[in-house]
Amino acid sequence: MSPIFDFLFGQYAEYETVDIILEIVAIIFGFLSVWFSKENKIWVFPTGMISTAIFVYLLFKWTLLGDMMINGYYFIMSVYGWYVWTRKVDATHVTPISRMNAAEKKYGLLIFVATLLFVFVIYQAFDKWNHWTAYVDTVTTAIFFVGMWLMAKRKIENWIFWIVGDVISVPLYFYKGFTFTSFQYLVFTFIAIFGYLAWKKYLNNNQVIA
Repeated sequence: MSPIFDFLFGQYAEYETVDIILEIVAIIFGFLSVWFSKENKIWVFPTGMISTAIFVYLLFKWTLLGDMMINGYYFIMSVYGWYVWTRKVDATHVTPISRMNAAEKKYGLLIFVATLLFVFVIYQAFDKWNHWTAYVDTVTTAIFFVGMWLMAKRKIENWIFWIVGDVISVPLYFYKGFTFTSFQYLVFTFIAIFGYLAWKKYLNNNQVIA
């Protein structure tokens, strides 16, 4: 084995083969979900639900409570988002891409703060404040909670939260020893950037038409 390979993937030597396979499968469906989101396709939700269900199991096994809650929340919000994206606002149109209004900005802030407090209580209850990664995990959990809520409501600002959260998660997961997942978030970062640009172009074109 080369030193570089050992540095990137050496930690997997201690993992069960089934867990490695499950992580890869979850990452593949995660890629599909983010790509479908960028393309504004409803398949973002079923593919995302498969990915998050697997990650809930793995993260519980790895005792990464904040990350586990993120994925559990994703699963629930995917069900909600699936409904919102297919709900017709009139006889022929479904919920469109739009920007946050003042009330939604307040709700977003409320979700962010409430998530911080909730994760703090969970980590406190399980006595997990034993490493600096727990504090970063708490912040990324709050960021992703808001991002998923906004995506479910088809708000363009969801991409900003994904980009910030993904950028933080790349080194965080690599440090934790989950190289495949770290690479996943690196790709997610680029897809999120293109997703924001695609949704922004859609909004600008529709404003011109209007």
